Amino acid sequence: MSEPELDPVIHAQARLKVVATLASLGAGDRISFPKLQKLLDMTAGNLSTHLRKLEEAEYVSVEKTFEGRSPATFIALTSRGRYAFESYTAALKSLLKGAQ
Repeated sequence: MSEPELDPVIHAQARLKVVATLASLGAGDRISFPKLQKLLDMTAGNLSTHLRKLEEAEYVSVEKTFEGRSPATFIALTSRGRYAFESYTAALKSLLKGAQ
């Protein structure tokens, strides 16, 4: 029996926190960058770096827009990202179950 694979894109602690937070939103819901940054207590640069990696894997979508004259950035978990997170958590549970 082979060990379950943990997705290396999600497995990094900061990215796991990002994906878990986004997964708690309803499907199709999004969160503003500043609100996500505050929830995760991350610097803007650190959060941006991890979001870029998640975006490259097509796990999150980043929408840059304007609210009035002010720029606004919104983050959402894609269906691919939601599936990857569900697969990751199932693999982690399986791995932990085997350790008992």
